[in-house]
Amino acid sequence: MYFKKMTGKKCYLSPIDLDDVQKYTAWLNDLEVAVNLGPLYSSMISIGAEKEFLSKLANEHNYAIIDLEKDELLGNCGFFDIDHIHQTAEFGIFIGKKEYWSKGYGTEAIKLLLDYGFKALNLHNIQLKTYSFNKRAIKCYEKVGFKMVGSRREALLRNGERHDIIVMDILAAELQ
Repeated sequence: MYFKKMTGKKCYLSPIDLDDVQKYTAWLNDLEVAVNLGPLYSSMISIGAEKEFLSKLANEHNYAIIDLEKDELLGNCGFFDIDHIHQTAEFGIFIGKKEYWSKGYGTEAIKLLLDYGFKALNLHNIQLKTYSFNKRAIKCYEKVGFKMVGSRREALLRNGERHDIIVMDILAAELQ
């Protein structure tokens, strides 16, 4: 069951439902989805391990992304490494349902979560990491207002090729 915590025009963010563990596990074992998710790419994820991971996520500021019209789970997004003293956090997102890629759902989910982070959690600086080959994500992040602040050159070896790990961040005043 989903609850409209933050609502946009296309999607809303809801607390994570542990009953969705099979959907998440299927997505995370799909190499086309997992390629952009770091160490998960080369791991086999069991339902038990994913349920344990989702349980931890559900108790923090992590949310399911739900299609507003169909009430259908698309993926999730959230904050981790929140530092309330310095008002910083790291952000992560993934859309597991591939037919929703490049249709604006990720952009809207990011805007909803960042607005919540800046206003409700009083964050000032939110950062993320992505890979240089993930052009679709970089374009999405830039559209929302993230700026590239640096990279770890050739820090990722994937399929025999070296890629940069890109670091981007956004300040509260930069959200578009």
